[in-house]
Amino acid sequence: MTTPRRRWAIGVAMLAVCAMAGAAAAQRRGFFYGWDESVKNIPYDGRFTFARIRYTPTPGGNWAGGSPSWVHGYPLAEQNLLQIMHEISILDAHVDDVNVVTLDDPELFRYPIAYIIEVGWWSPTPKEAEALRAYLEKGGFLIVDDFKPEGWRGLPGGGWEPFAEAMRRVLPGARMFDLNLDDRVFHSFFEVPASLLANFPQAYNYGRPVFRGIYEDNDPNKRLMVMVNYNTDVSQYWEWSGRGLRPFDDTNEAYKLGVNYLIYGLTH
Repeated sequence: MTTPRRRWAIGVAMLAVCAMAGAAAAQRRGFFYGWDESVKNIPYDGRFTFARIRYTPTPGGNWAGGSPSWVHGYPLAEQNLLQIMHEISILDAHVDDVNVVTLDDPELFRYPIAYIIEVGWWSPTPKEAEALRAYLEKGGFLIVDDFKPEGWRGLPGGGWEPFAEAMRRVLPGARMFDLNLDDRVFHSFFEVPASLLANFPQAYNYGRPVFRGIYEDNDPNKRLMVMVNYNTDVSQYWEWSGRGLRPFDDTNEAYKLGVNYLIYGLTH
């Protein structure tokens, strides 16, 4: 019989192998950073497609190589994560194709999971806020990642408050919970240990990472609608996996979280 300890070890080993495979595939594709308007979304065909949210940044939010903040890590981070999913699950996903949508695009409702990044420079329009509210209430799952400190590099914006203010407009009255080990999202595929939540490795942020979320009807016994990685950047490890710029063990931890987020979003 396979013990829980052995199953955990097997899971870690599989992530290690897949991380190297994903990095090798990324190197063959070549590194693409930023947004190119010639990049077109693939049409909907029923298979899982990763959807990244595109938005117009507030002042200070055009720093990613001169590109808008929302492109940080696109598309390599999600391509590497999907390669992991392809190897360890039966999810029939588009691995190399990452679609980009705005919140007010009706196509958003074709994607069970949406991903938004660098929300210290995100301020949705009334139409976008209304659309995101409808998306979440109809069963969509939003992953929020990569927070920079307020005033990062002397730029306006950043920090927690711009995101908190945006979510107050998206879901008036919603409460933001600090998540703990009891939350189901941390057990949807890998059993995430308490030590990982308390000491998730930092790519370049400092201080303690905080994992937060918004539940349906503000009830922790109901569905988690929004998963927030605050004061950290989980996807930085997906993006740079296998390049020698981030510790191998730390990258594994980031992949465990990413896999759990996807599995949770697809099953709740």
